[in-house]
Amino acid sequence: MIPLLLILILWAIAGDADPAIAPLGIRRHISSLLGGSSSGRPSSGGSSSMVMDVFYVSHGSPKLPFEELPVRDFLKGMAKLVKHKPKAILMVSGHWETRDPMVSTTARNPTIHDFYGFPRELYELKYEAPGAPDVARRAKQLLQDAGFKQAGEDPKRGLDHGAWVPLWLAFPDADIPVFQLSLQSHKDAAYHYRLGRALAPLTREGVLIIGSGTTTHNLRHMLPTVPDWGKAFDDWLYDCLIHQRYDEVTQFMDKAPYAKLNHPTPDHFLPLLVALGAAGEGATAQAVHRSWHGSFSMASYVFKPAVGAPGPQQQQEL
Repeated sequence: MIPLLLILILWAIAGDADPAIAPLGIRRHISSLLGGSSSGRPSSGGSSSMVMDVFYVSHGSPKLPFEELPVRDFLKGMAKLVKHKPKAILMVSGHWETRDPMVSTTARNPTIHDFYGFPRELYELKYEAPGAPDVARRAKQLLQDAGFKQAGEDPKRGLDHGAWVPLWLAFPDADIPVFQLSLQSHKDAAYHYRLGRALAPLTREGVLIIGSGTTTHNLRHMLPTVPDWGKAFDDWLYDCLIHQRYDEVTQFMDKAPYAKLNHPTPDHFLPLLVALGAAGEGATAQAVHRSWHGSFSMASYVFKPAVGAPGPQQQQEL
């Protein structure tokens, strides 16, 4: 086996060979030696090694890039948890809400500083990653095919701080195309889970999907320490996700302890539902970070798609 591999290496070095035109039998033989695809390209579709995991992260305050917090350290190292460099990143932030689902189709993302009264240096930060209009339109088509007939495009939308702050920390080179999907906070959690399910095929197409919110988020009751009502909600969520009681999570307003106190509005929890749905049927959950910033839980999760999980079924118009 080794002499054959050596011959092919020398053939390639000579500059006369394209591995893609090698006889199929030889390509398969080399693939078996190297663990790669017989086509000479990364495989997609059924290969579990090429399916992208889906993440939910807590993005915290816009000041996070300048704060010495455990969640900042986690986000700075998050790229190590991503198995393959993504073709594009889809961000689902708690800071973009529309009546119907919208995807951003801008070619170059402007940085949106959607906050007031913060230090001047924060407004000088930019994250000008390229857009991913073609992938965004693919996402729109998936939504429409799944019954979200009113899904549309926003050609001017940039990245709000729920998107660019974690990306600025996790992928500082800003060289991966990024687009966003909006929330509909007037719809319930189950609706947003189905929204994510419609996008599940993207995980097999090289797209990294990240939901960005905050696991407990009550700006009216900010406290310097962890409140009992916050810990109860955070522990309930962890237990539900780890033990795959996802139906309870889609009914969190009725099932979770102190749900309304932790989320007076649902916008910072709904990104988790989209991420969970996007991982597909049979996905497993792992906590990749758990810490607190006062009364805000910074818990973050990875959802690992099941091998061979089916895609979304056709749905009635939603």
